[in-house]
Amino acid sequence: MRTLAGVAAEVLTQPAHTDHEVHVRAPDTAAVLAFRSGQDGTGLVVLGPRTRASYFTPGDAPRCVTIRLRPGPAGAALGVTMRGLVDQAVLLRDLWGAPADTLLDRLAARDDTEVARGLAGALEERLQAGSAADAARADLVDAAAGLLTGAGRVPEVARELGVSERHLRNLFHDAVGLSPKRYARIHRVRSVLAVAREEPWAELAAETGFYDQSHLSADFRAVMGVPPGAFRAGRLPAPAQCAWSRL
Repeated sequence: MRTLAGVAAEVLTQPAHTDHEVHVRAPDTAAVLAFRSGQDGTGLVVLGPRTRASYFTPGDAPRCVTIRLRPGPAGAALGVTMRGLVDQAVLLRDLWGAPADTLLDRLAARDDTEVARGLAGALEERLQAGSAADAARADLVDAAAGLLTGAGRVPEVARELGVSERHLRNLFHDAVGLSPKRYARIHRVRSVLAVAREEPWAELAAETGFYDQSHLSADFRAVMGVPPGAFRAGRLPAPAQCAWSRL
């Protein structure tokens, strides 16, 4: 994993899997652009923010190079309203048309590093074509997202950024596809997944920003599909077909 400037937050590479264990794709507040290559061909896929975890067999997953987008500029870079992408997977050509096919042709035979640079460069070009007002809105949304992933609540975040709560909620929802409250909840669950699995749940709740253990359990089950204890014990939902393979 590494961080890139501009529109891209992270670059993740994933080789094609061959085993048959259930793998978890955690919920995510960010949209991603992925170069995928597998038995069913090569393509560029956009995944919107994911509000629930998905479970799949890695044998269904292709090799991927994934650009995880910063919340502020994601919509402008992709050229789409983010509310319409939540929990959706679409081909990039459905959003960009012929330029997406040209980009895919250019990247098809490249290694992962070159693919990542090509994807990030294409996104940056589209972002730079936007207006100064677009850039200002993106900066405001990025700032709000950073505060919401800490201990910030919407009223406090709005005051710190010098905007009304209503303006912040509307702007954030349009730019990210999620309400600030839902964004913060998904981020907190992702924080639980990222820390040591052996810690007591009450300690994890305090460490990751939940009011108490019961709130952690409720939010965790809502987005992961199973209670925290079942997840820790490996009692996961049955795997489904990867959505990318159905495109």
